Amino acid sequence: MITSFTWVDALGYLGALLTLGTYSMKTMIPLRIVGLCANCIFIVYGYFAPAYPQLLLHLILLPLNAVRLYQMLQLVEKVKVASQGDANMDWLKPFMTMRAYKAGEKIFRKGDLSSAMYYTVTGQYRLVEREQIVGPGEVMGELGLIAPDNKRTLTFECTEEGELLTISYDAVKQLYFQNPKFGFDFLRLIGQRLFQNIAQLEEATAARGQRQAADAIAVSNAS
Repeated sequence: MITSFTWVDALGYLGALLTLGTYSMKTMIPLRIVGLCANCIFIVYGYFAPAYPQLLLHLILLPLNAVRLYQMLQLVEKVKVASQGDANMDWLKPFMTMRAYKAGEKIFRKGDLSSAMYYTVTGQYRLVEREQIVGPGEVMGELGLIAPDNKRTLTFECTEEGELLTISYDAVKQLYFQNPKFGFDFLRLIGQRLFQNIAQLEEATAARGQRQAADAIAVSNAS
């Protein structure tokens, strides 16, 4: 006997189509939005069908999808703000892992293959070749992600015991490919930091040239 097609059945088919749609999507934000719509439809369907296992499943998936969507939207917004502002990377903290280091420990050495970047939380650190002290709130090693040979150009060591947040380049790449807007803004951010480093190098070169010119004048006057 053929049963009549009801609006509850229509909801079930619509929810199934939306769920299939999530598997065909390449970017995370549209996937989460469609997933949320499917969750809501299946909750209604599960209640009226009734199909309680399906109802329970989507009652669990609904807040999970909502939280993940919120996190991704926050990440995109924060990286956009960072790319237009002071180039800090606070927006990556929720995706990073805390690690402790002791005084004298090398975080990475010049010539090492780059695989992660770091955010200093506590303690004191040093870029050995530059003899530059690094305190809390600094990002280190992010440019290795785009370096042609993926090798470290400086040695980074801990001088006073502290903690660093770290994230692997693989994790950054996953975030990059999950959302095109995140990827675009992340490239802008890295570019901004690269130009800052170039400006610092130019300032150091100009200062060195001024010192050399002053020394030459002093030698000339002495002779």
